[in-house]
Amino acid sequence: MYEAYWKLKRRPFESGANPRAYYPSDAHQGALLKLRYAIEHEHAAALLAGAPGTGKTLLVRLLAEQLPDRYRPVVELVFPQMPPGELLAYLAAELGAGASGPASIAENVGRIARELDERRAKGRHTVVVVDDAQMLESQRSFDALRLLLNLEADGRPLTTLLLVGQPALLPMLERMPHLDERLGAKCLIRPLTIEETMSYVSHRMTVAGATGMVFEPSALETLFLLTRGVPRRINRLCDLALLVGFAEEQRSICAEHIEAVAKELAVAAVE
Repeated sequence: MYEAYWKLKRRPFESGANPRAYYPSDAHQGALLKLRYAIEHEHAAALLAGAPGTGKTLLVRLLAEQLPDRYRPVVELVFPQMPPGELLAYLAAELGAGASGPASIAENVGRIARELDERRAKGRHTVVVVDDAQMLESQRSFDALRLLLNLEADGRPLTTLLLVGQPALLPMLERMPHLDERLGAKCLIRPLTIEETMSYVSHRMTVAGATGMVFEPSALETLFLLTRGVPRRINRLCDLALLVGFAEEQRSICAEHIEAVAKELAVAAVE
């Protein structure tokens, strides 16, 4: 709606994990490097943790794009809050090894093992991403996934299990040393610093086609104070600020505009 007014080719802060708009902060780049290392050296498991809105999903998508062909396609388990039996049945189905009817845990583990063996015979290594892993229902659910780590060929794991979740996942794993010790990499994504917040906004605007400065320095400083450097919050405020600026025919976005849209969102949340 506002793209033409601000001379943009597309919306710079639209929601969703779009690898094209990825901003390579130190924390994100470091996590990406460590996760690639863990997968390409075929470690049994790895961890990616971060607060909501810090870019975990985007990082996983970017990782999947960057991995060599032998590690693709990446299998994603996006609904982990289920009993162990259902969890393994779902995973077997995602791997293309699901049963035509009800199957026991042992049967599903056997199906998964055979599928992973076949992939290894073809020179492939399977990556299984468990999203929102802090929502795993119980210790038994973790134990069910841990069965995957015991599947090996020639002394090497048949899969890398990538646990992705909020920081609450860290103490959960510390209480499970048998799983924690198998992690080849632990990555914690922090929010952006004030300097990174400014660079992030500039980067997203440039990718969207901006050729001049739209957000004033004072607006970016206020943006950081209100969002604490969380990218999802930054996107939300900037997108609405651009819309309001277009509606009011402003020439740029200043601190007052950022404060106004933040207040509007806060009121809407209360109502």
